Amino acid sequence: MVAKLSQNTPLPFRRMEVAPGQEAQIDFGAGAPIVAADGSRRRTHVLRVVLSHSRKAYSEVVYRQTTDDLIHCLEHAFWHFGGVPKTLVPDNLKAAVLKADWYDPDLNPKLRSFCEHYGAALLPTKPRMPRHKGKVERGVAYVQENALKGLTFSSLREQNDHLLHWETTVADTRIHGTTQQQVLKHFREVERPTLGALPRERFPCFQEGQRIVSRDGHIAVAKSYYSVPPEYLGRTLWVRWDSHLVRVLNDQMEVLCTHATQSPGRFSTLPEHIASEKISPVERGAEWLLKKASFIGENTKDWSHGLVATRGVEAVRVLQGLLNLSRKHPAQVIEQACETAHSFQSYRLPTIRKLIEHSASKQGTFEFLDQHPIIRNLSDYGDVVRVDFRTEAYRS
Repeated sequence: MVAKLSQNTPLPFRRMEVAPGQEAQIDFGAGAPIVAADGSRRRTHVLRVVLSHSRKAYSEVVYRQTTDDLIHCLEHAFWHFGGVPKTLVPDNLKAAVLKADWYDPDLNPKLRSFCEHYGAALLPTKPRMPRHKGKVERGVAYVQENALKGLTFSSLREQNDHLLHWETTVADTRIHGTTQQQVLKHFREVERPTLGALPRERFPCFQEGQRIVSRDGHIAVAKSYYSVPPEYLGRTLWVRWDSHLVRVLNDQMEVLCTHATQSPGRFSTLPEHIASEKISPVERGAEWLLKKASFIGENTKDWSHGLVATRGVEAVRVLQGLLNLSRKHPAQVIEQACETAHSFQSYRLPTIRKLIEHSASKQGTFEFLDQHPIIRNLSDYGDVVRVDFRTEAYRS
């Protein structure tokens, strides 16, 4: 008797009902098998999305429970409902949640972007608490027992067509046991007006993944290579790509750069991603070299323009050699050489070198002064020498 009195009395579960348009619960279950013409069988998964207030639902079968499959099914459900609920409540399936946490779960970035596109929030249930989405738990069982039990199909499309017809003719027309309302009528009159508006365009379908920036400042995506800013060398970045664009994102999922999708084996390098120290003067082009040459002086500028006009593409390397001379010789010497060469219309770098060498070999002449306050007469030096001799003779 004492043991019975000491037992705790469990508290009853609290039913949670929500306002129209506030919530949709999501869950996967086993679908009917697909039997091919050769007799091979393939299992399927049925995803059911249930609006928590009216119990209006959408069902679709897929072969796999990937993030892309989940996104496609959710998008089809939104367009089937004609609107978007404010929150989506799945369990902690891998397609939606990278790391389960009741307070702050780590959501799949692609699914998060999908929710942002449609203006919905994703709120997974507490781990190992299936009753937190009890409405859809029972809804999946309802599909399995009423719509798919004992059936097989030859394709996914055939099974999905069957499910859509069943939703319309059976699930929507029933009187729900809890709400005591016809599902379709209650949805049309009460919940559909409260759903969020659909966007003008559907969610852009893309692939994504993480990539490490290689030593050459590029990342590999589908056998092509795309540049990133040089400060991200060696770091891991998120990449999203489709048939048109490749977007590179940082850890905060902010877009760093965008490239046009390249064919396999091709490189896409944006000019701003090349470090200035790694850009050679030849790559910068003749205009940049002419501007640098003009800083030496007007004669050098005139000679450089004459060089480009005379020799065309060959002038780029010659200009580079001229700029290298400015590191070894004063600007005045180069100016004099360029003036002379330009006057004879000689646009060869060896000519400039010889003129500079000839100018540098000249030595200035200096006149010696006969008289200066610090210069003594020769007689004074003679007296010094005689005194020195006498001192040496005395010592010996």
